[in-house]
Amino acid sequence: MVLIHVKYGDDSQFLYEASLETPVDECTLNITSIYNGRLKISRICSEMEELKKHGTLLPPEIIGLTDEQVVELKLIDKWGETCIPSGGYTFHKDPIGRRNGKQPNERMQNVLTKTIEEAKACVSKKLVQSQISLTQKKVQEALDILRGAIMIVYPMNLPPHDNIRLEIENNEDLTGTHASLEVIAPNVAQLWFSGRELVREPNKKMKDYLGRNEKTKVVLKLTKTGSGPPAREPPLSEQDRKLLMAEAFKKQEELKVS
Repeated sequence: MVLIHVKYGDDSQFLYEASLETPVDECTLNITSIYNGRLKISRICSEMEELKKHGTLLPPEIIGLTDEQVVELKLIDKWGETCIPSGGYTFHKDPIGRRNGKQPNERMQNVLTKTIEEAKACVSKKLVQSQISLTQKKVQEALDILRGAIMIVYPMNLPPHDNIRLEIENNEDLTGTHASLEVIAPNVAQLWFSGRELVREPNKKMKDYLGRNEKTKVVLKLTKTGSGPPAREPPLSEQDRKLLMAEAFKKQEELKVS
């Protein structure tokens, strides 16, 4: 199995293992799925941080309104009356008016905090440094962990309009958001190796671009169709460059002394 270090731009993402006999299209789809899965986990965790502080998301027709406007328009957060956190809640007003302020108790907050940390660790970029590869199964396990915590804290589930529930059920609509710019649709995903695109044709396999040594490690860059070839990897890593510069400086100092 070849060890693939996946990058997006110059940003390290994760390690992925694949056989050189794997079709390029299959490998591209798998890598894109993991990449998008990590983004989904990040979005859910971000929303769960707000959930544990300010409760469930208000209905779209109430978000952004003042309390006076809500009363005047006779609007009601009916889901907020049903989707109550286990063990009750205390009121902690959301300063930006997105959530209903029904903060879970401390014990349930701890459940959410611990789960967020665990899910993030499952797909952390730090796994690259530890030489631990990612799989679609591991990404799904992280999502299952998040789903499980939500059902513990909110036995009646979250409101159907809450972003966390929409994400977990794969019904999210990211149109017009910054997050939509980060997601890569599977049909427009491209992989590049040393400035060369790995063409997603039926007869193309990974070995056609990476050679036949299954024990090698390579850097592949993930892009969107039409974005052009990404910048090539520098011949030296930043750490190696610093070591070389330090060695050169040391030799210069030694020459001065002699």
